[in-house]
Amino acid sequence: MKRKVTFQLLSLTIITAFLLMPYSTNAQGSKANFSGTWAFNAEKSNMGQPPQGGGGGGRMGGFGGGNFVAKQEANLLTVDRTRTTQDGQTMTVTSKYTLDGKESVNTTGRGESKSVATWSADGKSLTIVTKRSFERDGQTTEMTSTEVWNLTSPATLQIVTTMNTPNGERKITAVYDKK
Repeated sequence: MKRKVTFQLLSLTIITAFLLMPYSTNAQGSKANFSGTWAFNAEKSNMGQPPQGGGGGGRMGGFGGGNFVAKQEANLLTVDRTRTTQDGQTMTVTSKYTLDGKESVNTTGRGESKSVATWSADGKSLTIVTKRSFERDGQTTEMTSTEVWNLTSPATLQIVTTMNTPNGERKITAVYDKK
């Protein structure tokens, strides 16, 4: 009798696991996927005002504007931004972010940045907090930015970036159309 009850309980557990498997798989796949080639839409974007004393020139890390390609695979988001430098050279900067809340380190010609990417509770938006340190005129400066990525439709990506700089805060809403 004990063996029959154990077998029935084991059978019931296995059947329940198979029935619930599609739900757990679907829950994991319910996060937004930002993969694609994205074209900046200047008409729908709001580049904000540069901070006082900022001169409006430099963009911190290429935020706001410019086209890019995003690849999202498993637990990694790779962003390739290509731009033309002042001397006419084409330059691609690749940034990689782990999507598990662990720190990612990216290095560019301007130095090193450390980022942490976290999902919203519903998996529809991704927040990337990045800290950069660099030297300028013999002084080390730290800048922090927070990007919130959101698909407003399957073909539209909105990235709201708030930057804290030594010259004040700047908020940018950049909208991109999927190519």
